[in-house]
Amino acid sequence: MSREHGGDTCILVSRLTKIFRPLEVHPLSWPPIRRQSPVCVLRDVDLSVGRGEILGLLGTNGAGKTTLLKILATLILPTAGRITIEGVDVIHEPHRAIQLVSLVTADERSFYWPLTGRQNLEFFATFQGLGRDAARRRIEELQEQLGLEALDRQFGIYSTGMRHRLAIARGLIRRPHVLLLDEPTRSLDPVAANGLRRLIRDTLVAQLGCTVVLATHNLQEAEELCDREVFLHKGRLLSSGIVEALCQPTNAHGTALGDMLGRLTTMSHL
Repeated sequence: MSREHGGDTCILVSRLTKIFRPLEVHPLSWPPIRRQSPVCVLRDVDLSVGRGEILGLLGTNGAGKTTLLKILATLILPTAGRITIEGVDVIHEPHRAIQLVSLVTADERSFYWPLTGRQNLEFFATFQGLGRDAARRRIEELQEQLGLEALDRQFGIYSTGMRHRLAIARGLIRRPHVLLLDEPTRSLDPVAANGLRRLIRDTLVAQLGCTVVLATHNLQEAEELCDREVFLHKGRLLSSGIVEALCQPTNAHGTALGDMLGRLTTMSHL
């Protein structure tokens, strides 16, 4: 899908690198904790995202997609590099950056299942500093904007699609400029997945003006929904553009990109 967006830069990533230094625990030996070999998850990633753009972040499992999203969301510190969101330095001003960005994951586990959807949103709104009346008004706004029905049912009996919408609603409580979506349609049936894509395109971006970074391994989803795609492979940014153009054999990244596209195509049909 090709669609015009505002063009102004919202997210700017420069030479981003993340190295994990994992520890291995051996309680019956000495020393009980040993360092394993460092693992470079992201290496010299340069990326810019326009305001109002839907950027698809593609790659197979282990490519570094989720790590990149968590760094953008201020949940993980990078080893090196620089990131700004709306001009705010994510590394040095995380208290300001966190007001601009929300991360929504498909494997959401922090909702309270015995409570209703409304009670869950009220709890998280209070946790984010909204008073009772402000929280109630914000939830009513989100209910109308996102088409949230039956908010007074217990969370545990909602469909997977409704739980995903509630996760997005929670991410929108503080009116972020940027939404980071980690495989939002995973585990959804085709009808629910199409409905969520329409919500992202027609409501989150077109109506609310959000900038969206969407991590997925679904090539068809990226083609239909995203303005542009970037491809991560073993922590490196291989290329960016439209999926059809990147599939051409003349692409400069050759074998690595072709191999990854082949695996993504297979995964998309599983």
